[in-house]
Amino acid sequence: MNLSSDIWQPIRLTLELAALTTVVLLIVGTPIAWWLARSKRWWKEIIAALVAIPLVLPPTVLGFYLLVALGPNGAGGVLAPLWGARTLAFTFPGLVIGSVLFSMPFVVQPIRNAFEAMGEKPMEAAATLRASPWRAFWTVAVPLASPGFLTGAILGFAHTVGEFGVVLMIGGNIPGKTQVLSVAIYDYVENAQWTEASVLALGMVAFAFCVILTMMLIEKKMVRAAS
Repeated sequence: MNLSSDIWQPIRLTLELAALTTVVLLIVGTPIAWWLARSKRWWKEIIAALVAIPLVLPPTVLGFYLLVALGPNGAGGVLAPLWGARTLAFTFPGLVIGSVLFSMPFVVQPIRNAFEAMGEKPMEAAATLRASPWRAFWTVAVPLASPGFLTGAILGFAHTVGEFGVVLMIGGNIPGKTQVLSVAIYDYVENAQWTEASVLALGMVAFAFCVILTMMLIEKKMVRAAS
């Protein structure tokens, strides 16, 4: 089997993008999920709907607006000159921003569900022991919601790996810079490089199977723990 030497570039770039996106999503998504789970505000579901929009919005639509926002005439044109660039579009930082927004609901929703499932009693008990809200959050809420964090991290990572429409719109197809796995497969097919396309596609199928199997095992373990 003869494979081109650059087939590892999109694999490495995709793993870097997925890992960084997952870390950012856990940092940004956790306070959002906590607020959605605990807030009594009537308009919190409006915020929840905004977070969940990528679930139903066509990726090309989100990618188009991100391209405009991250381009030289948008916010990207203001931020990029800070480190000597002209735009955030067609760059790796732009891919990270787009991936974070596109995968947000896959991380926020499982964590929110986990926070809601633990109820009010654990935090009330921590308060009676004079634990500060900050300490109670890290020592009580986070451990109890750990299955939600694990589920969110896996889904966020997997969803980022499988992105196509958004990353193609805002990142283009620049080898070694913005060409991720899904775009590379498309590119190989267009250039009739069937061997490379088959290897990457088969790898994606195996990865998807492992993700689904892992999620089923986690769900099974959670059901056993609850019973």
